[in-house]
Amino acid sequence: MAENMFDGFDHTVHRDEVEQRWGAQAYRASDQWWRSMSDAEKAAWKAQLAQLNADWTDVANRGVASDGEEARALAARHVAWLSGIPGTPRDASGAPSAAYLVGLGEMYVADERFSANYGGPVGAAFVRDALAAFVR
Repeated sequence: MAENMFDGFDHTVHRDEVEQRWGAQAYRASDQWWRSMSDAEKAAWKAQLAQLNADWTDVANRGVASDGEEARALAARHVAWLSGIPGTPRDASGAPSAAYLVGLGEMYVADERFSANYGGPVGAAFVRDALAAFVR
């Protein structure tokens, strides 16, 4: 699933949802960013995401502690990945905000469109818990 999650992706169908959750400026910034990328850049971004999702699924399946060193390192990679996306809600330091990260983790669990990328609800709960531990 993860390696194909953006095949044929039309981000514009999610405009209303993005604007409702994070605001019109977040949508405009991410829309401009996505449209500005070449096909090769989009492919590299998709590959990076696929690897990140595969790594999350792997650590969750291996029973790694969500607040342990390996999970924290993966959460740091996830946050760095999010940092590269314009429109990501940020704190005063410019990093993705703690509230955004915690809320995103909750969304990964609550929305099957996202939880499928982490191996289902159990994997998504692991990501949620690891992101929450990361921001504490």
